Amino acid sequence: MDDEEADLREQIFHNNVREQIIFLLLFILLYLFSFMLIEKFRRRDSDDYFTADEDEVKVYRISLWLCTFALAVSLGSALLLPVSIVSNEVLILYPNSYYVKWLNSSLIQGLWNHVFLFSNLSLFVFLPFAYLFSESTGFPGCRGLKGRVYETFIVLALLGVAMLGLAYVISAWLEGDRSSLDALLNLWTYLPFLYSCVSFVGVLMLLVFTPLGFVRLFGVVGGVLVKPQFLRDLNEEYYVYSFEEDTIRRRIETSLTTGIGYISPEPMYPDRGDISAPVDADASMSKGSKNSSPEGKGTPLLRLRNGALQAGLKERLQRVVAMRKEVENQRKTSSLQRNVVYPLAMLLLLALTTITVLMVLQNTLELLIGIKALPLSTRQFTLGIASLSKLGWAGATLEAFLILYLHAASLTGLSTPMRALRVLPRARRTPLARIIALCAVLLAHSTAQPLLVKILGITNFDLLGEFGRIEWLGNFKLVLLYNAIFAATVTLCLVSKFTASVRRELYNRFKWVAEVFITPEDLPIPNISTVSPQLSAHRTVIAEKTDKSHLKTD
Repeated sequence: MDDEEADLREQIFHNNVREQIIFLLLFILLYLFSFMLIEKFRRRDSDDYFTADEDEVKVYRISLWLCTFALAVSLGSALLLPVSIVSNEVLILYPNSYYVKWLNSSLIQGLWNHVFLFSNLSLFVFLPFAYLFSESTGFPGCRGLKGRVYETFIVLALLGVAMLGLAYVISAWLEGDRSSLDALLNLWTYLPFLYSCVSFVGVLMLLVFTPLGFVRLFGVVGGVLVKPQFLRDLNEEYYVYSFEEDTIRRRIETSLTTGIGYISPEPMYPDRGDISAPVDADASMSKGSKNSSPEGKGTPLLRLRNGALQAGLKERLQRVVAMRKEVENQRKTSSLQRNVVYPLAMLLLLALTTITVLMVLQNTLELLIGIKALPLSTRQFTLGIASLSKLGWAGATLEAFLILYLHAASLTGLSTPMRALRVLPRARRTPLARIIALCAVLLAHSTAQPLLVKILGITNFDLLGEFGRIEWLGNFKLVLLYNAIFAATVTLCLVSKFTASVRRELYNRFKWVAEVFITPEDLPIPNISTVSPQLSAHRTVIAEKTDKSHLKTD
C-alpha cells in the first residue's frame, strides 16, 4: 500500500514537472517571437535608447522586457481556443499513441490558468510599471535607479488604491449586498472583477471592429494579391507611371539647367489635383519675380520656386518610381496567379464570413429556443472524450480556422482607427510609450477573444479556469443582444461593401438624367434684389457696350 502511494505521488510529481517544462518552452517561443516583433518596430535613436546615462539604458531595457512579456501573453491568449480544440481532436484520433501521452486535460487546464494569471499581472501590474518606470525621475535627494524604482512603486501603489476603490464603487452599485466592510477588505475578489470589466470593454471593442475588419480584409487581400486583367490593366498603369517619371525627370533637368524656380510655360490645366491646382492670389507670384517668399501649405507643387520646387519634384519622383517598380513586379506574375489565386482568395474570405454569420444566427435561435446554454461555465472539462463538432475533426478544424479568422478580422478593423489617429507602429520609429500602449490594447483585445468566440457560439469548447466564471457571461439578455447586433452589423457591412459600386453608379445615372431632363426654363429665376452690386455693375457695362456696337452698325 505504501509503495502504491509512493508511486502515485512520484507520478504526480513527474506530471507536474513535465507540464511546467512544456509551459516554459511555449513561453520561450512566444517571448522570442514577441521580442522580434518589438525589435522590428521600436525606435533606435538618442531619444529612446542610445544615451550616455547607464541608468536610462537599464530603465529602457526593463520596460522593454515587460512589454515583450505582455505581448507574449497576448499571443498565448489568442491561441488558447485553437490549441485546445486541436488537442481534443488529436486525443480522439490517437487515444493510445505514445507520442501524445503528455497531452491531457491537466495540461490544457493549467495553460488556461497561467494565461489568465499572467494577463491580469501584465494588464494591472507590469505594463503600468513599465510606463511609470520609463517616465520617472526619482525623488529629490534620491536620484538614480533606486530613486526611480521607489517613485514607480509609490505611484503604482497609489494607482492601485484608486483602482480598487473604483472597483468597490462599481461592485457596490451593481450588487448592493456586497457594499459592506467585509467586501471592502476582501481585496482578492477585486482582481477578477477588474478583469471582468476590462474583458467586457474588450468584447464591446470587438463588436465594433470585427465587422469592420471583415470588410477591410477584402481590401487588404486585394491590395496584396494581383487582380485579374479584366479588373485591373497593369500595362496601362505601367505606361502611366513611366510617362509621369519621364516628365518629372525632364522638369527637374530644366529647373537645374535654367536655374528658374518655376515651370515655364505654366501647366495648361490648373485644376488637376496637387500638381497644378490653383492657388490663392496672395500665394501666387508673378513669373518674372525671383525673390523667394514662404509658400502656404496649399501651394501646388508646380507653383513652387527655387529649392522647394526641386525638392518637391524629387520627392514625387521617388514615389512614382516606387509605384512603377511595384507595378512592374506585378506584371511579371503568372496568369495562373492573377486569374485563379485572386478569385479563390476572395471566395474563401466570403465563404468564411458567410459561415460565421450563419453560425451566429444559429446560435441566436438556439439561445431563444433554449437548446444552447449560456457561455458561463463552471464544470470540469475532460479532454479527449468526444468531438466538439458534429462533423468530427473536419468541423473542429473549421472552427479553429474561424477563430483565427475572427482574430485577424478584429485586428484589421482595429488598425483602421489607429491609422486615422496615426498611432500605428512604424518600423524602427515607434517610441517606447507607444509600444506600451499598443501592448495594452493588444492584451485587452486578445484576452477578450475567447469570450467573443464563446458568446457567438463558434465552438462548443467550454471556457476553462477563471474565463468561464466571468459573471456577465450568464446574462441572457446581454448575450442574446450581442449575437443579434453582431449578425446584423456584419450583414450590413457586407451588403454595403458589395453594393457600393452599384449604388454609386445608380446615383450617377439619376444625376445625369436629372441634368438632361431639367431644362433651363425649369430653373428658378433669381431675384434681382439679391444680386450683388458688383454683378449688377458688370451687367450694366456689358449692356452699354452692346448698345454702342448696335449704334455703330446702324
